[in-house]
Amino acid sequence: MGARITSIGTYVPQKRLTNFDLESMVETTNEWIVQRTGIHERRISHSEEFTSDLCVSAVKDLIHRYNKTIEDVDMVIVATSTPDFAFPSVACLIQERLNISPTAGCMDLNAACAGFVYALHTAHALIASGLHRKILVVGADALSKITDYTDRSTCILFGDGAGAVLVESDDKFDSFINFHLGSDGRGAQHIYRRGLSSRINDIELVDSEFLVQNGREVLRWALRTVPQGIEELLNKSNLPMSDVDWFIPHSANLRIIEPICEKCHYPMEQTLYSLTNYGNTSAATIPLALDMGIREGKVHNGQRVLLYGFGAGLVHAGQLMELHLDEQINEPTEL
Repeated sequence: MGARITSIGTYVPQKRLTNFDLESMVETTNEWIVQRTGIHERRISHSEEFTSDLCVSAVKDLIHRYNKTIEDVDMVIVATSTPDFAFPSVACLIQERLNISPTAGCMDLNAACAGFVYALHTAHALIASGLHRKILVVGADALSKITDYTDRSTCILFGDGAGAVLVESDDKFDSFINFHLGSDGRGAQHIYRRGLSSRINDIELVDSEFLVQNGREVLRWALRTVPQGIEELLNKSNLPMSDVDWFIPHSANLRIIEPICEKCHYPMEQTLYSLTNYGNTSAATIPLALDMGIREGKVHNGQRVLLYGFGAGLVHAGQLMELHLDEQINEPTEL
């Protein structure tokens, strides 16, 4: 059974946190942030706006644009590291709020910044097996809720947002060409948020309620791992990188994306990222970037896109696909 993404919707909160705002909060400057990250501003959810709210708004944008019904969705997968609660899942919360059938399965998937690609891979497997026919996949995070705004090394990076797609069975098209997954738990202590345990790999963790990141080690790992993963994925697909129309990596930091493209001999002009105006939104960065390309008229049906997520775990995931979205009926809501 073939599967394809038929529709997409996105949402970011209204509140903007610019680099100039951060100048009054921590010792930094707009120039310093732009030079080191490429980020100019990020969106911040209000005090009573959580990941489930971001998801619902993104799905409503999808419904509006493509005139889709979702009551018959038979599985909901939400990729997130910032659920409203440890349990119940965000997927269960949005199933009720969006009136999705009570016979639909619901689950959250935590693969951090690679979460959206992992969720797509899972949705494809469930449909290709014949077990499901219509799956709602959402990548969403409210990282501002776990960011320390006195820590310059992290607060300049993160923002909030959500992206949703419908993955549906199709007898004519199979958009999913190939994939590559990987992990290296030896580096798990380089990016985490404290939970029940205070140790990772026998290393005592910082006693903090906020996200903690060793950016230098994550950078080294990503620059080594992502180009290798891309090479393996393309080799399995018998395609050169030049046959990829758009590369959409996780929007962690422009200073990570640029050397990855250089190592892969791929032009930045064909690389889509969402960090400039939205920062690092974890599981939402890739669907936000894809949708930005669609909204701007760059990305079209029939084109090949290479999605590649990487982050805490340390995990990474690549998905090569050919787009075959349904016709968009209405204009998207403004971001």
